[in-house]
Amino acid sequence: MVSFGVEFVPNEPITNIVEYVKLAEKVGFKNVWITDHYNNRDVYTTLALLALNTEKIMVGTGVTNPYTRNIAQTASSIITVDEISKGRAVLGIGPGDKATFDSLGVEWVKPAKTIREAVTVLRKLFAGEKVSFQGEIIKLTGAGLAVKPVGKIPIYIGAQGRLMLRVAGEVGDGVLINASHPKDFQVAIQHLEEGAKKAGRQLKDIDVAAYACFSVDEDAEKAKKAARIVVGFIVAGSPPEALDRHGIDLDSQKTIREAISKGDFKTVGKSVTNQMMEAFSVCGTPEDCSARIEELLKVGVTQVVAGSPIGADKKKAIELIGSKIIPKFT
Repeated sequence: MVSFGVEFVPNEPITNIVEYVKLAEKVGFKNVWITDHYNNRDVYTTLALLALNTEKIMVGTGVTNPYTRNIAQTASSIITVDEISKGRAVLGIGPGDKATFDSLGVEWVKPAKTIREAVTVLRKLFAGEKVSFQGEIIKLTGAGLAVKPVGKIPIYIGAQGRLMLRVAGEVGDGVLINASHPKDFQVAIQHLEEGAKKAGRQLKDIDVAAYACFSVDEDAEKAKKAARIVVGFIVAGSPPEALDRHGIDLDSQKTIREAISKGDFKTVGKSVTNQMMEAFSVCGTPEDCSARIEELLKVGVTQVVAGSPIGADKKKAIELIGSKIIPKFT
C-alpha cells in the first residue's frame, strides 16, 4: 500500500496554498509538506493556517533544520501545530542547504551527528521531559516544554547521502528522499536497511517517501516543460555518483551550474536532456507517472510526494493525481 503526499513552497500567498491543500485533501492526499526557507513565508505560520482549514490531511515541515532554530523552539512550534490540527502534525527535519546557511552566517557542521542528536532531544521534549543534553553539537541545560503533543508526532528525516540515510534507518519514523528513479532508491534503501539493522529495526518500520520532482498533465510535453528548470537545479546539485548512475557527464552539469549562476534559465532549459528528465523526475501524462510509481513501489517506496512543480497548472495537476493516479494504488 502506498500513500500520496504533496509539497508546497510558501513563495506565493498563503491563501493560494490553503486552496491547493484543501483540494489535495478532498482528492485523497494523505500528507502535505511545506518547505522551510528563511526567504519564503514562515513554515509554522503556514502549517497553522492549513491545519485550521483542513480536517484529515497530515501537515508537516518538508523539511526544517536544526541549525537556524533552536531544537526546543522547533519542538514548541510543531507541538502547537499538532494542537491546532488535533493531532495531524508531522515533523520533517534534515541537514538543510549549506549555501543558505552560508548566506545567514550560520555554521553547517557534522550534519549526520546533528540530526541524530536533534531527533534524540525532540523525542525527549515531546515526552514532556526536562532535558539536559550535552551532545557534540546540540546542548540543552534543563530545557522543558509546558505543552505536550496531542498524540505521537512522527519524525521524518530528509536524507540523500549514505550517512544521513543510515541515521534515518536508525531513528526516523520515515525518510524523505529527494529522488525520482528506482536506481536511486535501490542504493538508498540499502543504506536505510543498514541503519535499521544497527538499531534492531526493520525496513517496514520506516515510511520511505519519494520526495520527487513531479509534473503531470494530459499533455506530456506541457508536463515536461513545467519540470525542466526544476530538473536543471537537481542536476546542478547532484553528487558525481548520482550523475554517473544515470550516465550524465560532469561537463553537462557544469554547463547547467554556470547558467544558473548567471540567471540564464533559457540555457538551463535547453541543456536539460530527456535523459536528465527520466532520471530526476516523475513526469508526463497520468499514465506515464503511474508507470514510474509502479517501479518505485517495487523497490520499496511507501509514500510518493508530488514535489515542485506538480504540473503546468497546480490545481489541474492535483485534480489529475486525485482522479487518475491515486485510485490506481489505493
